[in-house]
Amino acid sequence: MSTDSTLLGDDEDGSTLLLTIFFSFLALVIVLVVVASSSLYLERKRLFTLADGAALAGAEAWSLDDVSIDGDSLGVELDDDAVRAAAAAYLGEAAGRLDRVELVRAVSRDGRSATVTLRAEWHAPIHTEVLPLSVPIEVTTTARSVFH
Repeated sequence: MSTDSTLLGDDEDGSTLLLTIFFSFLALVIVLVVVASSSLYLERKRLFTLADGAALAGAEAWSLDDVSIDGDSLGVELDDDAVRAAAAAYLGEAAGRLDRVELVRAVSRDGRSATVTLRAEWHAPIHTEVLPLSVPIEVTTTARSVFH
């Protein structure tokens, strides 16, 4: 029995090169998206940690002169200006690794806790002049001053 070349499909001119290029491009895009999203997540966590430290510094921005005694309980009233100054001082020392960290708000709403809001801008790990990818990040955290 002889083999006929038309039965084996020798006349087909298809190639897997285009399919290989497409799947390689798709895999590269998926890797870049995963790297960018991981970078964004880590940058947000870093900013949140910085805001948490600034809120803690603001919550501890009181002196012994600010302590009030009401019956059997001791209390402290936080001042908005003191909270903002303490948070700004903390950021001045700790924000060296993050670019363009902005202290949006540092207040004490109830006199016992400090609420700090920070804003920064995240830049994608791989960006170009043609496609500059950046996202603003804003986080808010609260710390309570405990005095016993």
